[in-house]
Amino acid sequence: MHPIERPRSIAEEVASRLRHAIVEGDFRLGEVLSERQLAEKLNVSKTPVREALAQLRLEGLVNIYPQRGVTVFTLSAREIRDICELRFALEEAALRYALGRNPEQLAERLSAVVGRMEKAHAAGDERAYLAADTDYHQVFFECCDNSYLESTYTLYVGKLAALRTHLSHKPDHTRRSDQEHHQMLDLIRARDLPACLAVLRQHIDRVSSTYAEHVKDIAAADSGMNRS
Repeated sequence: MHPIERPRSIAEEVASRLRHAIVEGDFRLGEVLSERQLAEKLNVSKTPVREALAQLRLEGLVNIYPQRGVTVFTLSAREIRDICELRFALEEAALRYALGRNPEQLAERLSAVVGRMEKAHAAGDERAYLAADTDYHQVFFECCDNSYLESTYTLYVGKLAALRTHLSHKPDHTRRSDQEHHQMLDLIRARDLPACLAVLRQHIDRVSSTYAEHVKDIAAADSGMNRS
């Protein structure tokens, strides 16, 4: 007997579409969102929009200010540091376990993702490249054989993907990031965990420093909202 699949509610569908729009960069970081305008654009009532925004708030993708409105998330320099530290702690653990428990599967799946990244880069398809970039790091968790690590990472993967989109407008960062993905794959094939973790540390630390250099660009809308 197969379980009955519960159809997705309107609020869940709205949340999915808004999440995708934020991750893909269709909304700017810090952009003000109007429940009314979103409801009109999606041809739904304001109630499922409000429910969807509440869910996205839990995921850290929007900020909701009572009686003042909703904005796409922004991060301060301190928050950037904190989320990068959390990201490294989670990815380091996942990579360590994945390489110890499923090394062949890990290398095979990362190789497939790198192939997608190369095709997207050659075609100039930025969105496909960024989606593959997100999938690259997700593979660590899918191969680590630890459901708690994977579910914890899932809470932040949307925000990390949106930040990745924001950095894609800085070509030098993307070029170096691509090189590091290849380096980590080579080191995983060689089963050189210490060297691979060193590249991962460099990879994530550079994200933190790059954001810090442009923090005014990221946090301006949020600061403005707090002052209003």
